[in-house]
Amino acid sequence: MNVFSYDKTFDGLLSVVFDAYRLKMFPEMLLGEGDIEPLFMVKKHVSVTDLSKSNRVWEALKNRLSHRALNHVLYVWQSEQEGSDILIFNYIRKVIDSPKPIETDFTDIVVSNMIKVARKVGNDRMHLIQFARFQQTKEGVFFALVAPDFNVLPMAISHFTDRFTDRPWAIYDIRRQYGFYYDLTTLTEMSIPNVDQVITPQSRLNTRLLHEDELALQTLWYTYFSAISIKERTNLKQQARCMPRRFWHLLPEMYSVHS
Repeated sequence: MNVFSYDKTFDGLLSVVFDAYRLKMFPEMLLGEGDIEPLFMVKKHVSVTDLSKSNRVWEALKNRLSHRALNHVLYVWQSEQEGSDILIFNYIRKVIDSPKPIETDFTDIVVSNMIKVARKVGNDRMHLIQFARFQQTKEGVFFALVAPDFNVLPMAISHFTDRFTDRPWAIYDIRRQYGFYYDLTTLTEMSIPNVDQVITPQSRLNTRLLHEDELALQTLWYTYFSAISIKERTNLKQQARCMPRRFWHLLPEMYSVHS
């Protein structure tokens, strides 16, 4: 069994592809630093990330794949699922070796698996965009908490930078403990040092940080909802179809009503 190890970055994976063709040795397994090596390993190659190598591979893919298929490669990488790197490697190898386009060959198990994972990640990205809820803080920053299944925040952030340019805002992934902050001019990656003082165990912003207008608006919404809702016509199943339950704990309009 041929094994390659790399630094578990996307550029590192593309460098693995370059090294595999240079050495004419194709891995059956990819390992990161500290991963346990398989018992029946024949050869091991340590691939060093090289941007010149990764750029050449990416340019080759751009010449062979549609924009949609290129996005599939990025989406599968951002899935962070076990084995996603070797899946991408095998897909890239097919793209390079095949004399004709393979991105729509759904009979190929590698192509089929790529599309399945990419669709899941794409749906998760869309859900993040749909269900991100900004709350105004005392500092004037509009803050949203998200918890996507996959690491899709980097792929969704342009949606917000293109549309919300008139106020400072931040989006924070509570699962991966990082986010992005926009200060009207620059977008920067951020983390929260004392996260337990900002985010409650229920995955909500601490009410002490919220602007009084935000608190008043949430109270107004709760009063309005309670006044117009008819208990006998409540249909939680239909509500869950339109707004999946796994997002409810992150939505102020839901947890103020259902808490």
